[in-house]
Amino acid sequence: MVKTEKEILFEKAPVGRAVLSLVVPTVISQLITVVYNMADTFFIGQIGDPNQVAAVSLCMPMFVFLTGLANLFGIGGSSLMARSLGVGDRQKARQAAAFSLWTAAAVSLLYGIALFLARPVLLYAAGADAETYDFCSRYIFWTITVGAVPTVLNQVLAHLVRAEGRSAQASFGVAMGGVLNILLDPVFIFPFGLEIAGAAIATMISNGIAALYFILLLGRKRNATDISLYPGHYTLKKGIPREVLLVGLPSCLMNLMGVLSNVTLNRLMSGYSNAAVAGIGIAKKVDMLAFAVATGMSQGVLPLIAYNYSARNYRRMKAALKVDFLLSFAVALVGTVLLFTCAGPIVRAFIDDAETIYYGQRFQKIICITGPCISVTMLAITAFQSAGEKTRPTILSLLRKGGLDIPFMLLLNARYGVNGIVWATPIADLCAMCAAVLVFVPFWKRLSGQSPQSD
Repeated sequence: MVKTEKEILFEKAPVGRAVLSLVVPTVISQLITVVYNMADTFFIGQIGDPNQVAAVSLCMPMFVFLTGLANLFGIGGSSLMARSLGVGDRQKARQAAAFSLWTAAAVSLLYGIALFLARPVLLYAAGADAETYDFCSRYIFWTITVGAVPTVLNQVLAHLVRAEGRSAQASFGVAMGGVLNILLDPVFIFPFGLEIAGAAIATMISNGIAALYFILLLGRKRNATDISLYPGHYTLKKGIPREVLLVGLPSCLMNLMGVLSNVTLNRLMSGYSNAAVAGIGIAKKVDMLAFAVATGMSQGVLPLIAYNYSARNYRRMKAALKVDFLLSFAVALVGTVLLFTCAGPIVRAFIDDAETIYYGQRFQKIICITGPCISVTMLAITAFQSAGEKTRPTILSLLRKGGLDIPFMLLLNARYGVNGIVWATPIADLCAMCAAVLVFVPFWKRLSGQSPQSD
């Protein structure tokens, strides 16, 4: 039988080339996504109003939760798809895709409606005050109430397309949305005079166009893809919901706990000043570059690892993990050095406000120092997800966000004040990395002891 391009990539191509062909487009799309997330803060910062910058920071956890939903269904669905394709079960792959897409659409719609109805209580609980509430409300309406479904579907579709080895097409769709947002932001903010609402509208439109791109792509390749939009393939049987949800849960929990962590961070920071909230918002946005690299490296290689694990080609699976680890760690190390040494100019580019700059550059130097730790933890989580494991990646995700950093924030704030709050993040990342190494080593040894035909 003649092998398809996808099978050649997953089974026969040199490991280094296979990893790079999957990872590089994914990292680029992740970086563009971060840049477009930063674009809102950057262009709003040009207005010169710290309250609007603070409002974006306060709303960001609620917007980031959409990525958590996308990861729940996208990573869970892509892992099950890749493992199903690895054993030749194309029907189950189609059903996994249909379940992921339709359930993600329904859940994100409900989330957008619920958040809109709860915003009078939720925004104040998140740290908004009289000066920032209206700005927060406008931003949430367009990005989440109206934009939740296209934002989530855009990312879920990218994960599923990547599961078939089409990393370049997946990354193009995500990147296209990001570039559009960067182009539309200044148009809606300045000439139209919509300020923060303009940034939100630009985000919603760009995600909608990106989701449409993926739908058109699948329509064009309907005879060569196992990603099904057909409702008839939707099923709650064969253990598909359980597999998708439990495998995707660690990534969702990481985002969910990240939301809780950022809300806690903003609440503690708001006790000092809106400039401190704006400063930490900028620092966290910039630090997302390191996280984007780690995420892109891990998500990009997930289909290759899952496919070969399912096919019991453990030697190739381990080789892919080795190559990916060396690449992600090296890039993260370089990024950390860059963000630390250039903290002042980077923060100054976002806003011309002395107090915000003072806080932002100090916070950025603290947060960025454990960038390489994140790459180690993320790759360990991805390896477990690729193998269909549930418990270990879930524990690691909870440790990295929420399980450690929130208690540290509360303790260090009481002891060291505003700087203590920020130091909680790198301390938690270091602890999570140590835990990841401890649980990954036995997994690696078990793979080394298995023959290609063993379970």
